[in-house]
Amino acid sequence: MIEPRAGGRWFERGQDGSECDVGKVLVWEPPNRLVLGWQLSPQFKYDPKVTSEVEVRFVAAGTNATLVELEHRHLERHGEQAETLRQAIDAPNGWSNLLNLYAAVAAQ
Repeated sequence: MIEPRAGGRWFERGQDGSECDVGKVLVWEPPNRLVLGWQLSPQFKYDPKVTSEVEVRFVAAGTNATLVELEHRHLERHGEQAETLRQAIDAPNGWSNLLNLYAAVAAQ
């Protein structure tokens, strides 16, 4: 879940109601873009000491289509774990899978 404002929380809520922080909202500019602070380690554990950025842009593509662009940047901020994180988010179940799921829902 994302609290819709700069400074808001980015978190997951389990079926039991428990919450797990992912990061924070850095930029909230609907309907064009948002920038999220990713504060997860390569093991997907919350780590408030490190923040890379996930920018999502929504670009009009014709009259009835939107192009969604996602950039995960500043991985070097994760230090020695940067390459491990890059491999995790670039894996088949990483960002590309999430974008495919989003496209499938949007196409309905």
